[in-house]
Amino acid sequence: MTDTPTPKPGKVLVPAEDLRTFGAALLEKGGLSPEHARTTAEVFVWAAQRGVDSHGTARIPAYLELLAKGVANADPDIRLESSTPAAAVLDADRAPGPVALTAAAEEAVRLARTTGIATVGVRHTVHTGAIGYYVSKIAEQGLVGIGFVAGMPNMGYTGVKGAAVATSPLAIAVPTPPSSDHAPLLLDMATATIALGKIRQAKASGTPLPEGAAATADGTPTTDPELAVMPLPLGGVKGSGMSLAFELLTSVLVGAPIFAAFHSDDPQGRKHRQNALLIAIDPAALGNDAAGFGAAVDATLSTLKGLPAADDAAGVFYPGERSAALAVERADKGVPVAPKVWRELTESAEKLGVTPPEAG
Repeated sequence: MTDTPTPKPGKVLVPAEDLRTFGAALLEKGGLSPEHARTTAEVFVWAAQRGVDSHGTARIPAYLELLAKGVANADPDIRLESSTPAAAVLDADRAPGPVALTAAAEEAVRLARTTGIATVGVRHTVHTGAIGYYVSKIAEQGLVGIGFVAGMPNMGYTGVKGAAVATSPLAIAVPTPPSSDHAPLLLDMATATIALGKIRQAKASGTPLPEGAAATADGTPTTDPELAVMPLPLGGVKGSGMSLAFELLTSVLVGAPIFAAFHSDDPQGRKHRQNALLIAIDPAALGNDAAGFGAAVDATLSTLKGLPAADDAAGVFYPGERSAALAVERADKGVPVAPKVWRELTESAEKLGVTPPEAG
């Protein structure tokens, strides 16, 4: 094994901490406070370390544009409203998603320590980032984390012509004991068969899309990346139903509907926004002591890992296992950044007077 990973041709390799500092500096120049800039950069680099490029540092130029246009609020008046001991709603005032949801995760943990289970809704934010990050922060505290997000309709719905619902994600994080060899379980999935970013990548490379993954503007399935404009729901009616349910569990539940407004005649209904819901569960509230619950989780994952692998399988893996291993490797050896993303980052740095880190 070599001392450093070999990035794909054309990619540059940047130390994770340098990339985090660089991202924060750019976002601060873009208008965020130092604290909010660090928080936002942390979420992006967390995703990049795990190989989730669509939610990684590639998002920084897009966020700078959101801030410049006023779509994202650089100086939000974030308010936390609560009427019961176990629930709260955070009004983000169009704060960047990483800022709003990090605060919501911290509040969910604080409440769950007392009540056993807590729910924090987030309304009026913009692009939440990798939702797996926030439930992982909950799991780091020994609690189970669950999260849903609803956003602007950009995906087909079974039986509907054109874009109808959002590619709304679900994430679940279950902690493992500190002594375990297993990383926490982290399920982080969208309700779409394929990400919008994958459609753009296929268009750039001229690669055909998988059957049933994408559709034209009128909802006709296509494998031609030049004609594809939106993803199709995962599992057909299953993904459709999940997306609609997440709209009800987030947007409607926190008093900030998106779906109905988007499909109305009100132009404001098309204004970009997202909502979220985070849930923290203390295993002790369900009769589990920390040691017993951790041991049972560990045994469950060990049992899965011990099952016979299929002949064509590289191994048996649980959700989040491989991304956690990749994160450890990239924390030590650097994070690969695509040439186009690095060019955008360095161009932004030149405009904003920020010195980029050295890249390999």
